[in-house]
Amino acid sequence: MHVDVLIVGAGISGIDAAYHLQTQCPDRSYAVLEAREAIGGTWDLFKYPGIRSDSDMYTLGFPFRPWHGDKSLADGPSILAYVRETAAIYGIDKKILFNRKVEGASWSNFDGHWTITVRDSKTDAVEKITCGFLYSCAGYYKYDAGYSPDFPGRDRFGGQVIHPQHWPEGLDYSGKRVVVIGSGATAVTIVPEMAKRAAHVTMLQRSPTYVMSVPAQDPIARWLKKRLPTDTAGRITRWKNVLVGMAFYNYSRKFPDHASKWIIGNVKKATEGSIDVSHFTPSYKPWDQRLCFVPDADLFDAIKNGSVSVVTDHIESFTETGIQLKSGATIDADIIVTATGLQLQLWGGIALEVDGETIVPAKQFVYRGMMISGVPNFAFAVGYTNASWTLKCDLTSQYVCRLVNHLHARGYTRVTPRAETTLQPEPLMNFTSGYVQRVIDQLPQQGNVVPWKLYQNYVRDLWIIRHSSLADPALDMAA
Repeated sequence: MHVDVLIVGAGISGIDAAYHLQTQCPDRSYAVLEAREAIGGTWDLFKYPGIRSDSDMYTLGFPFRPWHGDKSLADGPSILAYVRETAAIYGIDKKILFNRKVEGASWSNFDGHWTITVRDSKTDAVEKITCGFLYSCAGYYKYDAGYSPDFPGRDRFGGQVIHPQHWPEGLDYSGKRVVVIGSGATAVTIVPEMAKRAAHVTMLQRSPTYVMSVPAQDPIARWLKKRLPTDTAGRITRWKNVLVGMAFYNYSRKFPDHASKWIIGNVKKATEGSIDVSHFTPSYKPWDQRLCFVPDADLFDAIKNGSVSVVTDHIESFTETGIQLKSGATIDADIIVTATGLQLQLWGGIALEVDGETIVPAKQFVYRGMMISGVPNFAFAVGYTNASWTLKCDLTSQYVCRLVNHLHARGYTRVTPRAETTLQPEPLMNFTSGYVQRVIDQLPQQGNVVPWKLYQNYVRDLWIIRHSSLADPALDMAA
């Protein structure tokens, strides 16, 4: 099997990429490889209670098919249905090969194409697929296992220990004492949802996170839907949210102390003295790590009604009946949920080779946040750290389509980013979150100048990706 463009992954970014390819490059053949049995990526994988988006759906959704739902922070099943419906409406579902895990990809300059090694996860059979351009939309974390620290005494605990990435079907936690370890987006989603049925839920964190309440339903979107066609209302709301998000991010970075006081002040109002707000007062500045958003203050309401408590401490060890803390305190539990994060993984774990030489990501530079120096005809989709995932992935797909058309129109068969020898390396992500810091030395680097430097700015990227010249000295094109 040979296709002009091979997409890896059938989640939101993979479906978005397929739409743009068949729309903007109708004369180019493509296929989508999906390692699992179904469309949806993250939204098909995660099954934990309360699973929902941590970005508003008007920007997380597809720009070509605006989100029509009522909820801004939508539940997982609704998002999954939206992604699958989109794939079906545009016929993308017919282009997907399921249970195909990409294990390796080898580029040959002599042959002018990629040879992809694919394993069928059901039969274990291995096949080879060739393509002219390889586009990884496989996300940024390992689907097989989330990150779980080696907690001392874990085997002693008499109850259940569960990681959200592998939630057991039919788990009954009614009347149970639950400890959720973590304070990120997953934890603040699970905690108030489990509190509805559990005897009590404790959110145990090593350090606080910035948490903000946002309306479950966007009031401006609701107002617009009553007065305008649904798609028009969705597109206006999308741009409104893009601009508001950028403004808040820039304000937070320029005036971090003021932003921090404002966020914490809102927590104090929402909890009405029911908790010491030191549990929501991080030591870092806003957006040094990603902010967490909760719909209609559901976490704060659960704290107020006593069904949730927050403990900031370090774990000494698990015990037979719960957790022993370094402060000397103990927390009794029947179920412990380790919402301790993801394990980052580049390109779905694909090992890249160019003319038989293994590519070491940490030695490479990232071009415009989507291509790798020294690697021909390869791009990857990742989202912003300060905005919705799809915003950046959609721009990347548009750029890939422009590039594929440019190569074809001029008779070129390959394009390779070439890093300048004077380029100064900088970390790819200026983020202090643990899941980033654990692997930062394994990631490719960004440079100190454009087009090798990232700015996390949607409007800037939109202009560059749609209108910048493809005749870039940093791009080596050849027949």
